[in-house]
Amino acid sequence: MYRNKTFNRKKVMIVFVAVFFIMMFLIGRLVYLMIFCSEYYGNKAENLHERERDIKAARGKLLDANGTVLATNKSVCTISVIHNQMEEPEKAIAMLVKELGISEETARKRVEKVSSIERVKTNVAKETGDAIRAYGLSGVKVDEDYKRYYPYGTLASKVLGFTGADNQGILGLEVKYDEYLQGTNGKILTLTDARGIEIENAGESRLEPVNGYDLCLSLDRNIQMYCEQAAKKVCTKKSADSVSVIVMNPQNGELMAMVNYPEFDLNDPFTLVGDTGESVSAEEKQNLLNKMWRNQCISDTYEPGSTFKIITAAAALEEGVVKLDDTFYCPGYKIVEDRRIRCARTTGHGAETFETGIMNSCNPVFMELGERLGAENFAGYFKQFGLLSKTNIDLPGEAGTIMHKTENIGPVELATISFGQSFQITPIQLVTTVSSIINGGTRVTPHFGVSVQDADGNTVKTFSYETHGNICTAETSETMRYLLEKVVSEGTGKNAKIEGFSIGGKTATSQTLPRSDHKYISSFLGFAPADNPQVLVLVVIHNPQGIYYGGTIAAPVAKEIFENILPYLDK
Repeated sequence: MYRNKTFNRKKVMIVFVAVFFIMMFLIGRLVYLMIFCSEYYGNKAENLHERERDIKAARGKLLDANGTVLATNKSVCTISVIHNQMEEPEKAIAMLVKELGISEETARKRVEKVSSIERVKTNVAKETGDAIRAYGLSGVKVDEDYKRYYPYGTLASKVLGFTGADNQGILGLEVKYDEYLQGTNGKILTLTDARGIEIENAGESRLEPVNGYDLCLSLDRNIQMYCEQAAKKVCTKKSADSVSVIVMNPQNGELMAMVNYPEFDLNDPFTLVGDTGESVSAEEKQNLLNKMWRNQCISDTYEPGSTFKIITAAAALEEGVVKLDDTFYCPGYKIVEDRRIRCARTTGHGAETFETGIMNSCNPVFMELGERLGAENFAGYFKQFGLLSKTNIDLPGEAGTIMHKTENIGPVELATISFGQSFQITPIQLVTTVSSIINGGTRVTPHFGVSVQDADGNTVKTFSYETHGNICTAETSETMRYLLEKVVSEGTGKNAKIEGFSIGGKTATSQTLPRSDHKYISSFLGFAPADNPQVLVLVVIHNPQGIYYGGTIAAPVAKEIFENILPYLDK
């Protein structure tokens, strides 16, 4: 009997101890949750009863070299509906149809959809948003938003690019510098009950957005406008397919202008230029849009023609295979293997020196230079000058050089390469390479981005760009500047001559593939002042009708641009 009592006492004690420890554990756990984790679980509980809406951050502006705003934001609204908060759905539907111009079917679908929040329409004019807010309908939300706006419409459209409905960059500088421009969205937090209905008088909490940085560019609005006007004029006059213009500082690679005429309206980028209203398939329209948005200066390659003779001449001088007074003879052609390759002057230039040969843009002279260099040496200078690499311009979509492999460069290929045919480069590659030849021998990186700054104008970051020295010697560079000045003052580029200014340059006329189409590209590359270049201009006219020689139609365009921008830059 006693033994049973002792055993029962032990059992009770064990149970008591077990219960005690369980209770202590539960109390400890409760203390831990209520005190040490109170903030964490409080936030989670609050989040369960908070409805979240974004506050769009203002995208940073695009500013030209003078601080002129090229891209900014317009205040717009985003209209949304919350199903659980709807008290008068029919009134809401009627209002949305009236104010937003949407169909009743669309409005009803949005209002009746059971979701935490349903977006009805974005980029709504602020006036319309204010009108919707004035109805005071529960469950209808009007949130502030921004829409990208370009004050100058078509100006530099293929350079600046545009944004999508979410304000993220899609094309050009808008996408390249998106990380600096886009900012960070804020939030509106509304307290709701378990059913998702807003609690009256609970108020809203806001997490304020952080606006994006402004991007400062080297592009100059005035120079861009001068160039676009000149491009439009010659394109219309010559019924050309398109006209490209690049204006760059050859000393540091800063791009002052880049034209791809015809441009498109940045405020309406999905409407085709010259749209006749004819219906096309979605795929056809997208292909046409891609073509319209394409920046020919960086994304399209072409045979540069005689402007490439600048590079051939520089390589020959560097290699020491030619001197200014070396003599040549041009009968109007040169026989290379079994091919008769003619000069632009079919009657020939007769006896001439290297100096007069470049002034005359004589093909046989440059074929002789190519022969003296040899395929391997010539290809080595392509690499040395940077022709075989991309320029790394701060725009998306840059194409690379299309060049023969060294082992495939035979006598005929060597001859045609020497005067700029049978291979292809981009316009930006040409101006970058020529810049290195005339600036003393430093290859620069072409660019538009200079710095980013905050809303108060404080510089946050200044961009730096790679350079490569010793592309050619200072002596070769000086000689090339002298020769190219002679081309304008006395040679084929005389139509670009301006009294009172020293200008160097080179004309070019090249035929596109297939040759049977008889389509040509006329171009002129010039720089000023000739002895110390501060500005370089390239004009490329695609498929001009009638007279198509570069010296006749492209050089005058460059002259017109120089006449406008040189006095402007001297101010």
